[in-house]
Amino acid sequence: MTPVHFAFSSAFILGLTGLAFHRTHLLSALLCLEGMMLSLFIALSLWTLQLDSTNFSAAPMLLLAFSACEASAGLALLVATARTHGTDRLQNLNLLQC
Repeated sequence: MTPVHFAFSSAFILGLTGLAFHRTHLLSALLCLEGMMLSLFIALSLWTLQLDSTNFSAAPMLLLAFSACEASAGLALLVATARTHGTDRLQNLNLLQC
């Protein structure tokens, strides 16, 4: 495994462990998801550059567009929960209540 592959895989694993074990605030969960998506974007970009293929050149931009949509939906949920519940702590959110 090259150092570049190790760096991106460790960045993805670090975001995944942050999402799994540090779930106190919704904002920290969203930041971990965004870090995972950015590491996937950079890894996919480098993979298409290493292949020297134009067939996969649109895939990193498509992933970046989906991650931007995911980030905007997450921020909209963050604002909505902060307005209704007064906090973004995940322990205070009960999804069974309206």
